[in-house]
Amino acid sequence: MLAREPSPPPLPAEPSTVAPARGNESYMALVWRRLKRSWTGMAGLWLVVLLLVMAVFAEFLAPMDPKATDVGFAPPQLPSFHDKDGNFVARPRVYALSDSADLDPVTFQPIVGPDYDHPRLLGFFVEGAPYKLFGLIPANRHLFASTDGQPAHFLGTDKFGRDVLSRAIHGSRVSLMIALTVVFIITVIGTTVGMVSGYFGGRFDVWMQRFVELVLAFPQLPLYLALTTLIPVTAPTNVFLGFVIIVMSALGWAQMSREVRGKTLALARIEYVRAAMAVGATDRRIILQHIFPNVMSHVIVAVTLAIPTVVLLESFLGFLGFAVKPPLISWGLMLQDTATYSVIGTYPWILTPVGFVLVTVFAFNALGDGLRDAVDPY
Repeated sequence: MLAREPSPPPLPAEPSTVAPARGNESYMALVWRRLKRSWTGMAGLWLVVLLLVMAVFAEFLAPMDPKATDVGFAPPQLPSFHDKDGNFVARPRVYALSDSADLDPVTFQPIVGPDYDHPRLLGFFVEGAPYKLFGLIPANRHLFASTDGQPAHFLGTDKFGRDVLSRAIHGSRVSLMIALTVVFIITVIGTTVGMVSGYFGGRFDVWMQRFVELVLAFPQLPLYLALTTLIPVTAPTNVFLGFVIIVMSALGWAQMSREVRGKTLALARIEYVRAAMAVGATDRRIILQHIFPNVMSHVIVAVTLAIPTVVLLESFLGFLGFAVKPPLISWGLMLQDTATYSVIGTYPWILTPVGFVLVTVFAFNALGDGLRDAVDPY
């Protein structure tokens, strides 16, 4: 009888290549992971963060006092790394305008040009015009300005000699404040009315929707102009600004209400909502616990897309003189200097606020598009 050969020793088990389970991701984690895949959405997010930081720390970021006056319609003074002989220097500087000894052969006026003999050195965290950070903390440091305290107009000046860049930075605070406040009021009223109307339905929904259609039927621009003219010119600035915010909010909530109502009508027929009704849950609990969390994704996207609309509206009304009154500063109010074509052609840097408006609109629109794909990828 043949002896059995011994069986070979078992091979060592290969390490598993399957990644261990990381648990269930929350909905917000999924939305963030999808948003990071969109480069336009992330670009919009970073731009929105930068805009908010600029609005909060406007005094620190502005190189000059926005109310200080200098030479009217002075052209931009771009930082230079060359001296008057063209040699490279490590310290950035600007050259102010001054009258030269040469005369114009036609007008016999002194020719205005850069003063290369007296450069103004630039630096970070330099002392400048005093201010109160957040309205409480006295300070005089500015992020980037001339080291000797002399004016440095990186984007030129307006007709009164005020620094355009500093005014644009300060104007972001008022423009974004108006937009965020109006959109917040629109979101609260529109979401509440839309959920209540869509959930209860019946005669209440019919009458509420007729009222919403009445608000939507108003021609908004003539109504804006008519309502804002009701405030007397001598009214305080805060009263005028508050009235403008109320008017924008009163005419803007209806569209948000209509969108939320449509989402609520679909959610009210889902099984878990009907189960909550069957077990005797109150209407308030159903709306807040089951319907509201499911409409929030749509509301967030609608908010990011509504803010650029309000910014454009404020800029347009400010250009016409119906949004913000001095001494407040906004992008729309700054655009009043561009009312004539001769000014635009001769002093094109006056259009700088348009660039800030375009960047703001692009930032929030890009963020809204990225969020729309992230919250509902299908």
